[in-house]
Amino acid sequence: MTSPPRTPSAATARFTSDNEPIALCYDPPQDSADPLGRPGAYPFTRGVHDSMYRGRLWTMRQYAGFGTAQESNARYRYLLRRGQTGLSVAFDLPTQMGYDADDDWAWGEVGKSGVSICSMRDMAQLLDGLPLDQVSLSMTINAPAAVLLAMVIGVAQQRGYAARDLSGTVQNDILKEYVARGTYIFPPRPSMRLVTDVIRYCQAHMPRWNPISISGYHMREAGCTAAQEVAFTFAHAQAYVQAALQAGLPIDSFARQLSFFFNAHNNLLEEIAKFRAARRLWARIMREAFQAQDPRSWRLRFHVQTGGSTLTAQQPQNNVVRVAVQALAATLGGAQSLHTNAQDEALALPTAASAELALRTQQILAYESGVADTADPLGGSYYLEHLTDRIEALAAAYLRQIEEAGGTLQAVETGYLQQAIEEAAFRSQQAFESGEQVIVGVNAFTESAEPADAGRPLLQVDAALQARQIAQVRQLKAERDAGLSAQWLDRIEAAARQETACLMPVLVEAVKRHATVGEICGRLRRVWGEHRASA
Repeated sequence: MTSPPRTPSAATARFTSDNEPIALCYDPPQDSADPLGRPGAYPFTRGVHDSMYRGRLWTMRQYAGFGTAQESNARYRYLLRRGQTGLSVAFDLPTQMGYDADDDWAWGEVGKSGVSICSMRDMAQLLDGLPLDQVSLSMTINAPAAVLLAMVIGVAQQRGYAARDLSGTVQNDILKEYVARGTYIFPPRPSMRLVTDVIRYCQAHMPRWNPISISGYHMREAGCTAAQEVAFTFAHAQAYVQAALQAGLPIDSFARQLSFFFNAHNNLLEEIAKFRAARRLWARIMREAFQAQDPRSWRLRFHVQTGGSTLTAQQPQNNVVRVAVQALAATLGGAQSLHTNAQDEALALPTAASAELALRTQQILAYESGVADTADPLGGSYYLEHLTDRIEALAAAYLRQIEEAGGTLQAVETGYLQQAIEEAAFRSQQAFESGEQVIVGVNAFTESAEPADAGRPLLQVDAALQARQIAQVRQLKAERDAGLSAQWLDRIEAAARQETACLMPVLVEAVKRHATVGEICGRLRRVWGEHRASA
């Protein structure tokens, strides 16, 4: 792994091209009112740390995973050698839905949209040779999140690490699956129990691990507005906080481990304002509504991914520019972690070369653009502050409406949130079709007649990998101690029937005995059933 250039300390001087020193932060004149406060101070409008990127750059992640564990491991090593500073794992659809590769439901999808992980043996191959105590690991997995986290813990322990040595995030945000994404398994209430079990376990055993990444990203991809993205994300977050409190956890024991995941779209200033408004609103929610006392509990820490739905198959080179604008919004908005999409992702999973170019976009922002030189460089702009205030007010209004409608779980179960997103998406589509919303190369400036994929190298997932993965999982099931695996699967089922039991310790032991994702989720299906969306 190649180490990135050393980030200077916050005290290290920075200079303009004319050799003028750049201050750590710029404030209004002393004789004027300052409603914003300073970075690192409540309500954190200007950032969660006083020095922001002067003290530490954001974590650079590239969301990656395809085919088998070995193929994905090779991509992670490739990106780490090129300066990536955090790992972000994409899982295939069968894994996300709790099926093994040899299940009939998995046919045709193994390794296509991410990596296929059936067992702890697969997880060991995925993480082979990676310094788990040095690189943070983010996993985009939701319904079976507890199972995949248990596998990471098991692999780490086999390699001599303790759970407390690990740093990273598991997405584990099941509510947005019902609202916007669709990779749910169990009904909402037992799913919330699984989320709470992960929070309880991480609070006790994994202080450097974020047990949930509460995601507005996918709701924005489904069509909601910037203000709705903030509001609906925080509605879900409040539901998770309430569930953890009901499980007996004090607010300040877990709140600082909550993390968030937002989208970045093309309207540069609106997106910057969205992140600033979200920080301020969350700080107020945690301090005033939940009475958190620890300032760390008030801080909104979030990852940003550039907008996948903004990428176009037409004139895909334009996506490089879109991604750069969106990444600029994320960094000017104060993100702690960032993924930049690749130019070819409207056509296929990214090639190694296009993923490298997306990573280079982050590195140019970090080391060449000057965005890291001072905290909140756009703070105080009249327009930006107007947008920040407006988005916060709109988001707060949506939160009040959700509360009046019976709360978040009620809003999810009745389809209130889904309908709001669909209406916003419809309005956006109308604006595109009328030409009011211009998308370059799609409904304007379409002169290029070259097909989008003409002569363009695209990543092709080997069709034979499905057979190889099926053979591997069947070999594992044949070689393991079947009686011992079955015994631990029985224990999982028994624990699931006990509402007060924490499933995580049982899951960790079960995966060590080679119980698979499909087998574990099958036992939980037996207890809890499956969710079926209403019309």
